[in-house]
Amino acid sequence: MSELAKDLGLLEALTIGVGTMIGAGIFVLPGPATEAAGPIVALSFVIGGVISLFTAMSASELGTAMPKAGGSYYYVNHALGPLVGSIAGLGNWMGLAFASAFYAIGFGSYVSGFTPIPDLSLAGIALTADQLCALGAGALFIGVNYIGAKETGRLQNIIVITLIGILTVFIAACAWNAAPSTLTPVAPKGWGAVLPATALVFVSFLGFAKITTVAEEIKNPGRNLPLAIIGSVLIVTVIYAVIMLLINAVLPWEEIAQSGDIAVVTVAKMVIGPVGAILLTVGGLLATASSANASILASSRINFAMGRDKLVSDWLNAIHDRFATPNRSIALTGGLILLFIAVGDVKTLAKAGSVLHLIVYGLLNLALVVMREADVPEYQPDYTVPLYPVVPILGAIASFGLIAFMDGIEILLSLVFVAVAVVWFFVYVRGKTEKQGIFSDYILQRSEEWPESAVAAAEAVRPDASRYRVMVPLANPEHEKHLITLASAMAKQHDNGVVVAVHVVEVPYQVPLGVGAEHVDELDAESKDLMAAARRDAETLGVDVETHTIMARDAYSEIFDVAQTQRADVVVLGWGPDAHGSPGRVESFADDLMGTLSCDFVVFKDRGFDPSRVLIPTRGGPGSDMSADVARVLRDEFGAEITLLYVTDDPETEPTDAEQLSTWAQAHDLGDARRIVTVSDSVDAAIAAEARNHSLLMLGATEEGLLSRLTGDVGALDVVEQVDISVILAETTHKRSFMERLFGARDEGFKKTVPTESPSS
Repeated sequence: MSELAKDLGLLEALTIGVGTMIGAGIFVLPGPATEAAGPIVALSFVIGGVISLFTAMSASELGTAMPKAGGSYYYVNHALGPLVGSIAGLGNWMGLAFASAFYAIGFGSYVSGFTPIPDLSLAGIALTADQLCALGAGALFIGVNYIGAKETGRLQNIIVITLIGILTVFIAACAWNAAPSTLTPVAPKGWGAVLPATALVFVSFLGFAKITTVAEEIKNPGRNLPLAIIGSVLIVTVIYAVIMLLINAVLPWEEIAQSGDIAVVTVAKMVIGPVGAILLTVGGLLATASSANASILASSRINFAMGRDKLVSDWLNAIHDRFATPNRSIALTGGLILLFIAVGDVKTLAKAGSVLHLIVYGLLNLALVVMREADVPEYQPDYTVPLYPVVPILGAIASFGLIAFMDGIEILLSLVFVAVAVVWFFVYVRGKTEKQGIFSDYILQRSEEWPESAVAAAEAVRPDASRYRVMVPLANPEHEKHLITLASAMAKQHDNGVVVAVHVVEVPYQVPLGVGAEHVDELDAESKDLMAAARRDAETLGVDVETHTIMARDAYSEIFDVAQTQRADVVVLGWGPDAHGSPGRVESFADDLMGTLSCDFVVFKDRGFDPSRVLIPTRGGPGSDMSADVARVLRDEFGAEITLLYVTDDPETEPTDAEQLSTWAQAHDLGDARRIVTVSDSVDAAIAAEARNHSLLMLGATEEGLLSRLTGDVGALDVVEQVDISVILAETTHKRSFMERLFGARDEGFKKTVPTESPSS
């Protein structure tokens, strides 16, 4: 499983956001923005900052709960599913790649202004001086990102700190020369121009979300991520508003509008002199360099995350052995950026990328609502959005609403990208990805509560490649092989089955979990060897295997959370001292009374793995249904001989019981099994006696109520101690009312529980 090194501190994360945002808002947009609205454009920047702040808070909560590479894309994909994730991922990736090319050309134009460079034709492509310089700059920034995130963060620190220093001098000079009377008229184009101007300048606020794309590499993300995201928005909003207000107080708005992209250079020359013009020109170089560098860093991480989720080829998942960076993702994204610089109309594409970002931001806010409302157990953010759900709802409305103020061609190009992403999902992604999405899963689990149209839509986008996942929690190396063998056999019975080997390392409460992850070899020296053995043993049966090592306080209770996180279909669990939180069942007392297992469980009491002669005592309950599933696996994979046993205390019902047992066997595809009906006053004794002739005993989890089990003997567990062969306790997830949990379901034997058709295997 690929993970990224945590190399970025708070300062590095903050400067990624500030460095990306501060470029266009200061060195490109003041002239065009002032032309659109006049001095009141300062308010447009404030509105843009407020809108960004809503999404920034949502991104912070999602980021502290899921600090994963890919940021906005990852949250949308996880919450809303791979169809919407394809839109967010491809749109965000391409939008950032376009922006990176745009910033690189801006950098190249500053460089070519200092050093005369002739135009050049390369491979039939005519390249201007700006493009040639941009290609060189782009290659440099791509190389820096390839070497490592720490190097990227250090470069970003230097650029942003220097840039802030230059702007501080500029702001002070403007404040000294400002005249409030120059600000009149405040709104020469009318107050209605404020929102269109906001749409124009919103491209200046795209940088904060780039921080989330490197969340997996940020140290202490629970603290540093929200500080960096929200802090970067607040910092640049203040800088934008102050500078726009001051330059309009120094120079009449008409002259600023006429200055175009070099408005701040024009004002600097006026308030500081030629040195000021040079200083702001250097600032423009640093700003475009910072934006290009940060955008390349962010876009490659989205590419990496999509590869990990199989929305693009998993070839992109590779982590460089030396640099610990997603080198293939960076190389691919870098190649596209250089191509866009050479042949693309990157200015138009970059604006279309802004629309794509607004779409992603709207979806990100919706993702937060889904994660909150679905009440996902593993969703435990360190930072929570205030005034929920007002903030994410306003963030979504504002993000989608601003799109209406964009130019038609930019909206059209963005819609084309959305359409391409939808086609990509159905042509490529749907057949490969395994992720369902929290929202679709939530609807399908509550299909009776949702309109048929919503359920049909959730079914329509369900991934085709949803693999049958058999999870195996491992702890004891002595039992690893038998557990993996059983799990592999179960996975092999499904065409797309996979074994998910999980080792939960218990971390003392005195040690923070994050520190425990850094010292896993010290906390559990056998972890690496255990995972390697699991992979080796699973692959001997030709089954794909995933391995995960997880830090937790309580290893046993964590298994149930991990089973849900991993979307396991069945868990094969070793029978240890904690294997029965509730007597006769797998779950804890609280879950037995109030909850429902997220999947089926098979608990293996390992006294040697010999599936040659399998005994299944059954009364046709849900647990015995699961036992039948496992029995078919053992029969088909290892040639096991199956014996079905039904114990009755009434001799008069013996013929009827035999007939019912035969019907149950046929319905469960066990028609070739040997069938025994025996009369006994003691079910436990009858099972124990017959078990002496078998090598493996399979029991269904009890359906007795919790009260009766707490106050009396539990048959299933008593039998286990009376036999000396291996035992499997099978429990299938199914709905039980509170009264059934407390007092037990009425036992009517086969009369109540015989299925009408064979369950799928």
